[in-house]
Amino acid sequence: MLIGELSRRTGVNTHQLRYYEAQGLLEADRGANGYREYDESAVLRVKQIRHLLGAGLSSEDIAYLLPCAVGEAPELLGCPELLAAMRSRLRRLDDQMDRLARSRDALADYIDAAERMAGESYPPFEAPDQEPVPA
Repeated sequence: MLIGELSRRTGVNTHQLRYYEAQGLLEADRGANGYREYDESAVLRVKQIRHLLGAGLSSEDIAYLLPCAVGEAPELLGCPELLAAMRSRLRRLDDQMDRLARSRDALADYIDAAERMAGESYPPFEAPDQEPVPA
């Protein structure tokens, strides 16, 4: 099938399909006319890629995991290298979530403090390069 048909069958635009190919996630043969030609297994492969992207995995992670992928969801065979890669990614996500939670808490504290001070009067804000605003 040509790239347009693969796009229609998977709901993934052709630009993304070309990107998947460039990343080594998807393979295409070239017809005599130079057009990309995909076999039927490409539909399943694209669905697997989309699910794995949805799990927050990078294209590099996915390239590593795809040989162990079975089915559309996909299920991943539990080889030690695969598990180590997924655990590493999970640790990175946990670290990111911790940093975001700390940032969120700090911002919420600033908002609470500003709301408590809302009754106080402050002079109008003046940018450093502006003339003072007459009262």
